[in-house]
Amino acid sequence: EAQLVESGGGLVQAGGSLRLSCAASGFTFEGYAIGWFRQAPGKEREGISCISSRDSSTYYADPVKDRFTISSDNTKNTVYLQMNSLKPEDTAVYYCATHCIATMAKYWGQGTQVTVSS
Repeated sequence: EAQLVESGGGLVQAGGSLRLSCAASGFTFEGYAIGWFRQAPGKEREGISCISSRDSSTYYADPVKDRFTISSDNTKNTVYLQMNSLKPEDTAVYYCATHCIATMAKYWGQGTQVTVSS
């Protein structure tokens, strides 16, 4: 069964860091782009970062640019999201999916909660 599993979320103080992982099983990342999305309570889901398995090109949304870094380890079939200088407004459930565009993603993870305290 193909699935994505996120991990690494938690509670951190403002200014702190977390590293999220998105591990694939049942399929390989080759041929997919992996996107990170987040959804805060009462807000719409937003795409925040994406990486292409073809050429490792990356995308960052403005709210996370220069603070978050996406990377992949194809040997582990895992994509990472390093989050630095976290802010309370980064509090959300974070999801990874197999596309940069949410409506185009075939597979989604179950999500991992990130809470940033002020």
